Amino acid sequence: MSTRRLTTAQALVSFLARQYTERDGRRQRLISATWGIFGHGNVAGIGQALVETGAAMPYLQGRNEQSMVHAAVGYARQRGRLSAHAVTTSIGPGATNLVTGAALATINHLPVLLLPGDTFATRPADPVLQQLEVPSAGDVSVNDCLRPVSRYFDRVTRPEALVPAALQAMRTLADPAETGAVTLALPQDVQAEAYDWPEEFFAERVWQVRRPAPDTDELERAVRAVRTARRPLIVAGGGVHHSAAEETLAAFAAATRIPVAATQSGKGSLRHDHPADVGGIGHTGTATADDLARTADLVIGIGTRYSDFTTASATLFSNPAVRFLNLNITGFDAHKLAALPLVADARTALEALTEALHRRNYRVDPAYESEYTEAKEGWERRVDAAFAADDPHARPTQAQVLGLLDTLVTEEDVVINAAGSLPGDLHKLWRTRSRRQYHVEYGYSCMGYEIPAAIGVQLAAPGSPVWALVGDGTYLMNPTEIVTAVQEQLPIKIVVLQNHGYASIGGLSESVGGERFGTAYRHRGPDGSFTGPPLPVDLAANAASLGMRVLRAETVGDLRTAFTEARAADRPTCVYVETETADTVSGPPPAQAWWDVPVAETATRPSAVKAREDYDRQVAARRRHL
Repeated sequence: MSTRRLTTAQALVSFLARQYTERDGRRQRLISATWGIFGHGNVAGIGQALVETGAAMPYLQGRNEQSMVHAAVGYARQRGRLSAHAVTTSIGPGATNLVTGAALATINHLPVLLLPGDTFATRPADPVLQQLEVPSAGDVSVNDCLRPVSRYFDRVTRPEALVPAALQAMRTLADPAETGAVTLALPQDVQAEAYDWPEEFFAERVWQVRRPAPDTDELERAVRAVRTARRPLIVAGGGVHHSAAEETLAAFAAATRIPVAATQSGKGSLRHDHPADVGGIGHTGTATADDLARTADLVIGIGTRYSDFTTASATLFSNPAVRFLNLNITGFDAHKLAALPLVADARTALEALTEALHRRNYRVDPAYESEYTEAKEGWERRVDAAFAADDPHARPTQAQVLGLLDTLVTEEDVVINAAGSLPGDLHKLWRTRSRRQYHVEYGYSCMGYEIPAAIGVQLAAPGSPVWALVGDGTYLMNPTEIVTAVQEQLPIKIVVLQNHGYASIGGLSESVGGERFGTAYRHRGPDGSFTGPPLPVDLAANAASLGMRVLRAETVGDLRTAFTEARAADRPTCVYVETETADTVSGPPPAQAWWDVPVAETATRPSAVKAREDYDRQVAARRRHL
C-alpha cells in the first residue's frame, strides 16, 4: 500500500483540500478556506501545515476567534450550506472563544469546522500554559466546552485516529439533517507528529447532499390534511432556503393559493410582492400573518423549528381545531406540536405535494384568498407610513433608515442583522427581493455577528453589495473584524445606528417592570443611576481608525446621499447615523403577538406590579398542542 509521510496537521489540511459536496449535479469545495489566529497549540501544527500546503488551502487572518466562526457561518449560509470554512485556534482562551460561534452555527444548522489546539496528548509537562486542570479527570481540557454545542466532537490523541475522525467530520458537515459546528480538538504534539498515511486518505471525495423523498403514507396523510382544511397557513422556515426550495414553494403557493408567512430564517422564501406572501409571523410578525395564524385550522410548517418568537410563546395558534403538518428533513422538528410529520427534503416534498394536490384540483376558497390579499394591502400601507421620510432636514428614525435603504437596494444586495430592535423592524417591514437578501441570524440572536458575517457573505458573493446593520451596542461588542475587511479589501457596508443604548432591551425592560435599568449608555446622574448625559463615544472615529471610509449622516437627506455613495464604494465603508433616542427609536407598528418573558411575581414598584398583571393575563392564553 502506497503511503505518504506527513505530520497530522499536514495530513488534515491535505485531506480537507480534496473534499467536495455535490447536489443537483453541482460540485464545490466542502472546506474552501481556513480562518486562523495562531498561538502555542496550533502555530507549529496547523499553521505550519497551511504554509506547507500553500494555495491548495486558502488562509484568512482573523482578529477574534468568535468572529472567525461568525464569518465562516455567514459564508456557509450564503453558499446554501454546500461549502464551508474551517477555523483554527490555539489552546486556552483561543479555543474557548469559539463556543459562542459554535452554538450559533449548531442552533442555525449551519456548517463550520472547528480545529482548536489542545494540550499535549503525551503530557511531557503537566500542566502546560493555559491548561485547565481538573483534579478528578486527567483527560478533560477546555475544549470539552465545545461538546454540547457541536454536532460532532472528537479529540484526536493519535495520528492514525485522524482518519475516522476526519471522515465523520465531513459526513456531519455535509448531512443536511445533521449539520452544524463540528469540532476536531487537536493536541499540539499530535499535530506535529509524523505518520505514514495511506494515499487513499487523500483521494478526492464527493459527499452527496441528499434530497430524501417523503414516505408515501405520510404524503397521503398530508394531502388529506390539506384538502380538508378551510383556513390553511404555511409557515416557511430556514429549511426552505437550505433546500433551495424557493421556486418550488412559489409554485405551490401559486397553485393552491395557501398564504405563506415566514419566520426570521425563512423570510425571503417568497418575494415580498408574491400574492401569497403575508410577511413575518410571530412576535415580530405582521398583523396579516398573525391574524391568519390565530384562525388557521391547519398550519403547514416547512423547515421551521417553531421557536417561541414564531409561536408567540405558544399563544398564537389559538383556533381550538388547529392541527399541524410539518415538512422537515429532521424527524425531531417534523414531530413538534403533535404534527403530522412529512420527513423529507423541503423541495422534494413540496414537488410531491404540489403534484398530488394538483391531481385533486385543490385550491383554497376564493373568499379566504381575498381576505388575506386585502389584509396584506392594508399592512403595506402601514409599512409605507413607517418608511416615509418627507423632511430631508430631520433626524431619521430607525424605520426611516430602513425605508431609505429599501429604496436603494436591488435583488443583488444582502442585508445582515442579528440582535437588538432591528430584527423586529426588519421582520415586520423589510421588502425582500431575492432568496439570499434577508440574512437575519435569529436562532441565537448574537450581538456581534453582523460585521464578521458580512465578511463571510462578501467572500461567498463577491459581486453583491453586502450591508451589515448594527446598533451602537452591537458595534461595541465586536468591531475588530473591520481590520480583516480592510486587509482583504472587501467592500462591505456597515451601517451604525447610534441611539445611545440597548434600545430593544430597554423597551423590553420597560414592558416587564424593569424601568429600562442598565440599558442606556449614559453618565451616572446625581442618584447614581445612568440618567446623565450620553457618553461622548465617537463610533465613527473608531471605525475610521480601523481603516474604514466613514460617511456621517445627520439628516434624512444626508443619509440618502451616504447610502448611495456606500453602495457604489469599492472599499469597506461605514455609514454612521444618529437616530432618535432609545424610547422612540423604532416607529413601526408595535408587536402583533406576545412573547413570554417572566415578570417578578412579587414587587413593590408600581411598574412591576402592573407588568405582572399584564403577564398573568397573557400567559393564560398559552396552550400545549397535543
